[in-house]
Amino acid sequence: MAQAELQEKQTKAPESRQKYDFVGEEMERHRKRKRRKRDGVTVEFVEKKKKEEEGVLRRDPLEVFGTDIMLMILSNLDARSVALSLLVSRGWHGVASSDRIWGPKLEELWLGKAHIPRLTQIRGLSKLVAYSLAVMDGKRNRIMKDDLCDHVWEFHFNKEAPEYWRNLDPYWKGTGPPMRRYFHPDGSQSADPDDKVWGGHECCYLTVTSIVGEGKIREHYVRINRWPRMSVSRKHDWSWELSNHLYSYASIPDADKEGGTGPQYGVM
Repeated sequence: MAQAELQEKQTKAPESRQKYDFVGEEMERHRKRKRRKRDGVTVEFVEKKKKEEEGVLRRDPLEVFGTDIMLMILSNLDARSVALSLLVSRGWHGVASSDRIWGPKLEELWLGKAHIPRLTQIRGLSKLVAYSLAVMDGKRNRIMKDDLCDHVWEFHFNKEAPEYWRNLDPYWKGTGPPMRRYFHPDGSQSADPDDKVWGGHECCYLTVTSIVGEGKIREHYVRINRWPRMSVSRKHDWSWELSNHLYSYASIPDADKEGGTGPQYGVM
């Protein structure tokens, strides 16, 4: 009897193993379908997020952040970067040209300068335009009558001047403040009443500028009476210097002068 049951079980064993293999394969297929579904959702989600992020990145920052925040951002950029942002679009130009941005930058530009250009002080002028005009005027090396007349000038003899004159010069003797000279609109020049060098003689000046093709300056100098001509130079603080081998003039800083100094209009 026992032997008969054993034979029966052995006969049915292959059938049981086949059922087990079928169930295992079915479970494996189910796991694969589930994995594919999960992976598909994940890929779809990642692609969707990527498209959303790309959409945000492609949007105009002015639309995303608004005017007030963009003003704050641009205010922290240097002047050149802000100037480049003017070219982006009309909307950007409207924000990037704001006086709220260029007012502080103009004050920063003027900081430490000896003279403030008069043409930047015109009433109603935007800060952006004033900044541009100030930069252009600061690069100007051609001195005008307005520049000569608007400033007070320190005067001293150079080492090559005769010893007699240097002995009268407090610059060399260290006996007092430097001598001063004053240019006047009528073409005359004067000095302080107690100036030992001046002597009360009449004095006149002129500026000479020769220009060649395309507005290039070939020669530019200032001359007083028939004395040697003085070359003109401009310093980093926008002050002026006139000099020859005998003597030198230096404009005294007057950045606090109301209305500014120099020509009213731009000069090449």
